[in-house]
Amino acid sequence: MSGLLYEQVAEDLSNAIRKGTLRGGDRMPSVRGLARQRRVSIATILQAYVRLEHDGLIEVRPRSGHFVRARSAAPVAEPRTARLNLSPATVSVTPGVRALMQSMRDPAVVPLGAAQVSPALLPIRALNRKLAAIAREMPDAGASYGDTNGLPTLRRQLSKRGVTWGMSIHESEFVVTIGAMEAIHLALRAVAKPGDAIAVETPCYFGMLQAIEQLGMRAIEVPANSRTGLDLDALEQVLRQGGVRAVLASPNVSNPLGAVMTDENKERLVRLCARHDTPLIEDDVYGDLAFDGRPRPAAHWDKEGRVLLVGSISKTVAPGYRIGWIAAGRYQERIERLKYALTVSTPEILQMAVAEFLGSGGYDRHIRKLRSHLRAQVDRTRVAIAEAFPEGTRIATPAGGFVLWVELPPNVDAYALQSAALAEKISLAPGPIFSPRERFSNCVRISCGFPWSERTAKAIRTVGRLAHELASANRKSA
Repeated sequence: MSGLLYEQVAEDLSNAIRKGTLRGGDRMPSVRGLARQRRVSIATILQAYVRLEHDGLIEVRPRSGHFVRARSAAPVAEPRTARLNLSPATVSVTPGVRALMQSMRDPAVVPLGAAQVSPALLPIRALNRKLAAIAREMPDAGASYGDTNGLPTLRRQLSKRGVTWGMSIHESEFVVTIGAMEAIHLALRAVAKPGDAIAVETPCYFGMLQAIEQLGMRAIEVPANSRTGLDLDALEQVLRQGGVRAVLASPNVSNPLGAVMTDENKERLVRLCARHDTPLIEDDVYGDLAFDGRPRPAAHWDKEGRVLLVGSISKTVAPGYRIGWIAAGRYQERIERLKYALTVSTPEILQMAVAEFLGSGGYDRHIRKLRSHLRAQVDRTRVAIAEAFPEGTRIATPAGGFVLWVELPPNVDAYALQSAALAEKISLAPGPIFSPRERFSNCVRISCGFPWSERTAKAIRTVGRLAHELASANRKSA
């Protein structure tokens, strides 16, 4: 019970800090006074303060007490929105992605480039215990391929979760996939063929661009704003010119911008696709990580089965389990055939463990805590970048997730910065891999998925120093 109490106290205080009720430099309430006020033990308040300190919201000053950590006073501009280019592009981002993936394999490298959550913030041990128990109780588990559409108990849990998304999706309408990326590949193959043009938001997650590249398709970049998401006026221009086989977008917590579209814009997006008879492949992988609560997917407004909704547990529970899903509407039969032809089924024993976890009620408690941790880490990293990076740096303010899109001054090359940072054992994701035309040459994506530490703080300062050095060297050579 004490654990739940301290979490509630920490949540209330963190909300007061974020809303500005408690401001940077303010002294926190005394431990004894707050314990009396909340009618809890002193140990509970101390646990709550340790949590807030861990999240970077407060600091301890020797012989003075607890204080709200000061935030950067100077406002930071948002990254600029890209310009619309109506012509399709042949995608070629794999070389840049390969360099990033190689850097992530080295445990000595600070993982600022990887969009992954620290194992310390995931319920992986609880999930592994469930998996071990299943293996003991069902020694023949894994001896058969299983249902192509996925384990019925898992699909039932997904159907129940769909209600919390504002959706009514029957369990029979889900197909369980090997991660969200298999779902994206299946969706693209179900609605398009090699040579076809796919409209994507830009910047766009490089994994989606790789899928388009590997399938021999082309991409049309539709500008996305770091606050409002996909530019629907630009998308309308793209759809009006014709030749687009599908729209691939992330209305809820896009990667790398972290934008969440308004409900009105999601509804308009679905109407636009319906008017032009264009399928919408909706990547909703980060939807549960929206800071202000779970937003409805665009598929909520789909009445014609034109939206293919994709999700997974990779960003919230266990990336290594590779459990994703797709609810494909009118395209489900094609998805089922393609799934069987490609991988037959998804490992059933892993689905069993995930189904048990979702059904236990532990997922909702975990997500509430995870959102709070990630929000604090994003806030703290954003402030550190603003303090360490060159003047003129622009930083997105994400509405969820755990990555930051950073636009550096024009004379800082992202690939050069990535190379210099890697020499210091720090990984970065360079901006050009988020564009089929390799735009965003002075942008990087920085991950905030690991709890703040002196190692992270030092890495941010080092990258800032390197960016200053590149900017200075380029000014001298100009």
